[in-house]
Amino acid sequence: MRDTASSGDESWRQYFGFEAPYENQADAVERAIEAGKSRGFLAMEGPCGTGKTMAALTAAAHLVRDTDRYERVVVVTPVKQQLQQFVDDLRTLNAGVEDPFDGIALVGKTDLCPYGREGQFPDDVGTHDRCEDLREATARLVEDDGRSDGAAVAETAIQTDVDDEDQWWDPRKGQNLAAAARPDATAQTRIGEDTLSTAGAASPYRPEQPTAPESMAESDDPPLYCPFEADWYARNKGSPVDFSAGPNNVVTLEDYLPAAVERGTCPHRVMGVMLEQADVVVGNYNHLFDPTARPLLSSILDDQTFVVVDEAHRLEERVRDLLSDRLGRQTITQARNDCNLLVQRAQQSADHKQQVREILSAREVPLEAVDHARKFYDDLGRWLDDRVASFLDAEHEGWRANPETLPEHDREIPLRDPDTVEQDELTEWAEKKGYDGQLWRSLSKIGAAVEDAIDQLGLARQPVCAAVGVIAGQWWERDHSTFLREIELEHSPKESRSTDADYEVVYTAGLLCYNCMPAMALRDAFDELGGGVLMSATLEPLGVFTRVSGLDALAETDDGDDADDLTRPVRTTTYDLPFPQANRASYLVDARPFTARNRGDPEAMKPLGENWNPTRDEYAQALRAIARSPGNVMVAMPNYREARWAGAYLQEAVEKPVVVDESSSNEATERRKQAFFGGDGKVLVTSTRGTLTEGVDYDGEKLSTCAVVGVPLVNIGSPRVRAVQRAYGDAFGDENAFEYALTVPAVRRARQAIGRVIRGSEEVGVRAFVGRRYTPDARHSVYPFLPEGERTEFTRMTPAFLADQLDSFWRNRD
Repeated sequence: MRDTASSGDESWRQYFGFEAPYENQADAVERAIEAGKSRGFLAMEGPCGTGKTMAALTAAAHLVRDTDRYERVVVVTPVKQQLQQFVDDLRTLNAGVEDPFDGIALVGKTDLCPYGREGQFPDDVGTHDRCEDLREATARLVEDDGRSDGAAVAETAIQTDVDDEDQWWDPRKGQNLAAAARPDATAQTRIGEDTLSTAGAASPYRPEQPTAPESMAESDDPPLYCPFEADWYARNKGSPVDFSAGPNNVVTLEDYLPAAVERGTCPHRVMGVMLEQADVVVGNYNHLFDPTARPLLSSILDDQTFVVVDEAHRLEERVRDLLSDRLGRQTITQARNDCNLLVQRAQQSADHKQQVREILSAREVPLEAVDHARKFYDDLGRWLDDRVASFLDAEHEGWRANPETLPEHDREIPLRDPDTVEQDELTEWAEKKGYDGQLWRSLSKIGAAVEDAIDQLGLARQPVCAAVGVIAGQWWERDHSTFLREIELEHSPKESRSTDADYEVVYTAGLLCYNCMPAMALRDAFDELGGGVLMSATLEPLGVFTRVSGLDALAETDDGDDADDLTRPVRTTTYDLPFPQANRASYLVDARPFTARNRGDPEAMKPLGENWNPTRDEYAQALRAIARSPGNVMVAMPNYREARWAGAYLQEAVEKPVVVDESSSNEATERRKQAFFGGDGKVLVTSTRGTLTEGVDYDGEKLSTCAVVGVPLVNIGSPRVRAVQRAYGDAFGDENAFEYALTVPAVRRARQAIGRVIRGSEEVGVRAFVGRRYTPDARHSVYPFLPEGERTEFTRMTPAFLADQLDSFWRNRD
């Protein structure tokens, strides 16, 4: 552990939710407070037992209540279990203070829409899109036409702090729409039986989606609307639910969803209102880093916000995916059809053409530009089909006769050499066809104008061309060093062959602009905030983490003229596992490196070693000894193919039941996990890169031994991985590229897996890294990437001695 911090001010202890903090926990609180007061960030590695969650919340509470620097806290985590832990700890903290902190946990719109939850939307329409359409229709219906009676509104609407000049809606119209969706007052109606119900709560509205009353509709075809949304307007965009709805002033989906439904107000709007009033907001990474989800929090993301980023070892990977844009083949076709619909409308008559031109002119878009965009999308779709077909022709001769023979996994088609910064094939094709940058940059504007025209003309279509135009513009503008452009083929077999291209029987194609370097986007996101803590059980090496997460870029001196305008201090600290060392055995098993070259193809190997090479013989000996360890044992192999080999061998070599994991649905994985937990000791064989090696709490006696076999590197031949390595070389030096991009994340994965074993002070278990690369003097050793305190615990031995060492450890525990 680093030198102990001591601020001298321990007023934070009034917020601490338990009787007394651990030593490391108190130190973590003070370090987080120091970072927050200096508008800086703390990167903290703390294993299970450090108490990171309560430490972060305690520090944040002190900063909000006892300083003038912060007004609120935003917590983000990619793991649902951890989100619940923050909720539980905040409730515990609140139980001990006189004035509790108002807290809310966020969920997505699809979890909150009453109609979507109860299957009231058409099957071919997503909840998000349908909800947006209903919101727009409702907004038009409640628009204030200047005839509203202010006195009546004051009597009937829940008043909020809305400025009269900003209020464009008529609350009374919202009330009328909400009332119109209620069952006929003269009918024998029972709430809950004849009204829409969800989450155990009955709404005041009929189950079916209502249409606007004829008196409020602007045409002979009254639109659908949302009465829950209308009620929100009736309340002047206020919430009838407050923080008292949740235990100790912390509300979750289980609290505000049924409360909002019973009162007839949109639960998602209620969540939005409450998060602006909250002291602590708990969400996932999307809420902070996804450009499409971040607007929900935009009003509270400023220099008065203290952020807590949990499971921060996942930050790069998750944010890289969030910042990568995909444009599906069918979406391109939809954008073409959007433009085509308007062009065809204009071709129907001179009056229609004039009408279309007038609507488009309001956005300064000529009809000819729409037609040009239509032709571009048409050509782009054909180019994409031809490029996929040529790739498959080169890889799989004869596939057209029987597409079902194509490989059953996702594919990548890079559109440039991933190792070279150069223009991609699509952009090169477009320039040759005359589709230059001026067109690409204008597609967003054209798309918005087309969607506006479709809406004003009342054409029955849900357009996508505005969003497609935004992605197209980014495709053109983004650089070729930090972004890789490629075609992505998602394996998604179709039952019908009624597709535009033969390959679509097996794959769904899309254009992907892949973000190889999220550090700068992370830097910008953090720079908008006041300060914070980024924490995980596996962040080491912290020097690498602060560089790739963009924190170091914040710590650099600003180039501005103001000498005092320095950017943000970044502090780091690492804590050792606090539980008794005598309760655990830790081994580095010195077996020859378990690489693809050394071990051979697992599917060509007989399960009992009839044609094994020396590498597999050596690892079989280690696996057998580990699997015979008492209780539940987890063996984490580099991938699922190797897990199948190890599982087949162990089923013959040990008397315990062996559960072999595979890439599958969440439901199937959960069933295997429960099978592993139930009954007497078993062996679970999985991939280190699977879902069972991190984010799962193997507390108590659920896991007694974990062995990680080999270093779980991603496929280094993948175009994306090669492009990431190239981008990291440009940013951090070629000598660091492989380590930063591949080795360090792989070691963190391995450490996450063995971290499942010891989860409490009374737990006993064995942790093993199996493979020579974990030893200190090996070629390409990863030993330096283990924290110093962890290195001193691990004992090095060969597979031949492992069985005796395990027996000795467990005998001494009896």
